[in-house]
Amino acid sequence: MFKEYDVIVVGAGHAGCEAAAAAATMGSSVLLITMNMNTIAQMSCNPAMGGVAKGQIVREIDALGGLSGIITDKSMIQFRMLNLSKGPAMWSPRAQSDRMRFTEEWRLALERNPNVDFWQEMAAGLVVKNNKVVGVRTSMGIEISGKSVVLTNGTFLNGVIHIGEKQFGGGRAAEKAASGITEQLVELGFESGRMKTGTPPRVDGRSLHYDRMEEQFGDENPSKFSYSDETSPLKEQRSCFITYTNHQVHEVLRTGFEKSPMFAGRIQGRGPRYCPSVEDKINRFADKDRHQIFVEPEGWNTVEIYVNGFSTSLPEDVQYKALRLIPGFEDARMFRPGYAIEYDYFPPTQLKNTLETHLIENLYFAGQINGTTGYEEAACQGLMAGINAHNKVHEKEAFVLSRSEAYIGVLIDDLINKGTEEPYRMFTSRAEYRILLRQDNADLRLTPRGYELGLASEQRLEKVKAKEANTEKLKNALSQYKFSPESINPLLEELGSASIREKASVYNLLKRPDIELQYLSNFNDEFAQMLQTYSADEIEQASVLIKYENYIEKEQQMAQKLTDLDSMRIRDNIDYFQLGSISKEAREKLSKIRPATIGQASRISGVSPSDISILMVYLQK
Repeated sequence: MFKEYDVIVVGAGHAGCEAAAAAATMGSSVLLITMNMNTIAQMSCNPAMGGVAKGQIVREIDALGGLSGIITDKSMIQFRMLNLSKGPAMWSPRAQSDRMRFTEEWRLALERNPNVDFWQEMAAGLVVKNNKVVGVRTSMGIEISGKSVVLTNGTFLNGVIHIGEKQFGGGRAAEKAASGITEQLVELGFESGRMKTGTPPRVDGRSLHYDRMEEQFGDENPSKFSYSDETSPLKEQRSCFITYTNHQVHEVLRTGFEKSPMFAGRIQGRGPRYCPSVEDKINRFADKDRHQIFVEPEGWNTVEIYVNGFSTSLPEDVQYKALRLIPGFEDARMFRPGYAIEYDYFPPTQLKNTLETHLIENLYFAGQINGTTGYEEAACQGLMAGINAHNKVHEKEAFVLSRSEAYIGVLIDDLINKGTEEPYRMFTSRAEYRILLRQDNADLRLTPRGYELGLASEQRLEKVKAKEANTEKLKNALSQYKFSPESINPLLEELGSASIREKASVYNLLKRPDIELQYLSNFNDEFAQMLQTYSADEIEQASVLIKYENYIEKEQQMAQKLTDLDSMRIRDNIDYFQLGSISKEAREKLSKIRPATIGQASRISGVSPSDISILMVYLQK
């Protein structure tokens, strides 16, 4: 009935879809197993992609040849570039999505790939022989052979949904939990744990009073996520709205605390620190009179509204009463209540930097099974697992991104070396080379690597080469184009910038924090005409490279040191317990994580610089 597949992907969420698409595009035969074909790439929580650091990840996925950026562009209803008042390392794209179109576009993209087959059923276990995975077993007892398996089970592994004092099994609202895999993995020697996440109630947008809220528009000139020509920016956008909780809302919510599964101790799993439930917020921040609520439409044509900021597992009647005290929600009708969900995860220190497990060969984990939270974090893990599963079964080199190459590299490096005891979320602050890892240059950083893999097309590569060449050409032009004191000083005085006494190049003027190319362009028609021969991306790239030149050079020097350490390989068969000169904690951590390089070893919590020095001496011997 089934052939032997190169890659079997279990779960069709964001991680599973990227894994399946990547492996299939690279030439593997792929089977995607899902419990429900109608919920492929379901946006289980908020209908949005991107945000701070997350937007950079989506751009990186797109640059490598993944599909999340293209799917987001095709289904978005609003686009905003966040943090424009800060430096370019902080600029982060975010899109509000049409939930139904997002799912549809992902399914269509997968169905268009002839190397992807589908099977709708629960995967109940793995087929393992001699510590190597050779297939999966379904709930109907069918065994399907596969040379590699990627597990992307999301919140479904022994998932339990909590609403007040009620609890029932489920991986998502109206969908059953998955069982069998956790138990088998633990029996095979894996360590597992429990985590918790939550979601807010959904309401009927026809029952809201938007005139009592603050309207939040998209960007006046919206951009997009994908660097490809397959998509284009929005010409029309839908607004979101902002409102706030208040003292009355908080008092009503407090009446449900005694029935709260979180406060009553029925939930054991750790929840996301940076996306707490509303009851957690009013409990932890009791001094705050109000909390922000984002009112987000679920799509172009639906009336369903996502109440962002009101995640809760309190009893449904308490949720309803509290909601109706929020300005604009006085007559709100609820479609379904919010809930918390507990699920199994596997501490990611059990993985190699390819996301393959140490214990079982050719078995890969991606997404929330590794303790992460967020569509973007899941999608990039799926992409990397799919790439590496393909490479492994076709006897090609492993594909690993360093911390200085991509946020994806930072995320995986953090997970496998430090682990996580709460849902891991990416932030710009986690990246020590964030001026190098900007959202505007992900194509320059990663598309050549995606092309080498067979993921990014030749057309994409040529576009990157043209952007790179034109950016250099523009930088040279800006170093040659000079303004005289009498022509530029009036503008400098207007901007509060120091006057010049002799001719100055645009290149040098741009080094000033208060000068932007746009100001010079608006001020001088001849200069504006010269800039018009370049694309907006090339202008932005050149401007950033000039303005932050010194910072970029310093980070590149630091990154080179990291690269040098990461080029020093460590044999996999070292018995660290024989190295009596290093600390006991270091011996235990190194034995457990099995770092591939000195650089990776140096980033493991509990391994000191002196431990690394001793290890380097040992390796040299």
